[in-house]
Amino acid sequence: MSVGIKMPTYRCHKTVSALKIKEVVCHADADPAVTIDEFAKTEEFQGGHIFPDDKRYGPIPFDAAYFRKHKPEAGGYYVVYSDGYKSFSPAKAFEDGYTRVD
Repeated sequence: MSVGIKMPTYRCHKTVSALKIKEVVCHADADPAVTIDEFAKTEEFQGGHIFPDDKRYGPIPFDAAYFRKHKPEAGGYYVVYSDGYKSFSPAKAFEDGYTRVD
């Protein structure tokens, strides 16, 4: 690939459901010497809950596989695509790419 050739650009046209994340709580081991990222790699880790910023919505459970793949963080967005796929998007990327429609 040549550095001098500009890559094609794309505009997003997807419609998704999303909630801004206030807090992510992992069901973690009580051992303070182990970080959540380290614990998430173990078989004992079972996931946790995402608490949306909008208090009308209750906690959203997630499993270990979701956490390992997406690493959700407070301030970002919990995103669900039309086919049911659940994801996470950092705030800047989400807010730069999506406009609320309802």
